[in-house]
Amino acid sequence: MDLSAAAWRKSSRSSDNGGQCVEVADNLPGVVAVRDSKVPDGPELLVGPSGWRAFVGGVKARSFTTLT
Repeated sequence: MDLSAAAWRKSSRSSDNGGQCVEVADNLPGVVAVRDSKVPDGPELLVGPSGWRAFVGGVKARSFTTLT
């Protein structure tokens, strides 16, 4: 998929200190793209809108286990 029109934005939960950073592009038709901001030329994860909403809902509900 051509992501040249993707408008990437950094997650509000990402820090600016070079740690774990996620960028999301949700301006593309029918897909949400996710990438590691430290590797902008690296691979992107493409998710359908309903899958993205389910993921964000799970994060907000703290449904996932944190790895430490």
